[in-house]
Amino acid sequence: MPDSVKRVQYFYTEVPDKPGEGARILALLKESGVDLLAYSGFPSGRRAQLDFIPADVAAFRAAARKAKLTLVGPKSGFLLQGADRPGALAEVIAKLAAAAINITACDAIAAGEGRYGALLWVKPQDVQKAEVSELRILSITISEYIVASYAAPTQAVIILAFRAANRSTNSWRFAASDTACLIRCRGRNQ
Repeated sequence: MPDSVKRVQYFYTEVPDKPGEGARILALLKESGVDLLAYSGFPSGRRAQLDFIPADVAAFRAAARKAKLTLVGPKSGFLLQGADRPGALAEVIAKLAAAAINITACDAIAAGEGRYGALLWVKPQDVQKAEVSELRILSITISEYIVASYAAPTQAVIILAFRAANRSTNSWRFAASDTACLIRCRGRNQ
């Protein structure tokens, strides 16, 4: 599994397919202080499509309005980031296939220093299914697990605790049946 998977909103615009169009728009966004998690540009017929995944959607929209960009979106996608290893992306894709979720597009790259990143899109009707399938494939990472159980007089309860991959947050995810909540462990570096 990837170290983190985040559901993101993305927008796109179409521009003339000529040198400098992407640079012009990126410069406008830079001037407005917009931070992008990802950007992609590719030809689309006689034009070019530019995809933007902003860190702050509101700031991006304001900058786009100021630059008089015509945007399509928001649409949903997923940003995957993690430790680079053979098969890292294959693990996620296999889980989605097992859940009968078709991937419409995927771009991945080695980010250096043993890390990778990927953008993954599914059909709009499958976004929710992708988030909740197979222990929330696209929203949690199981880097360590603890199984704790206890018996009450009339029932046995099993709690699975999944430690978040980002150890600096000291976050644990607890799941009991289909219910999940995030609990912060304060004062303990585990």
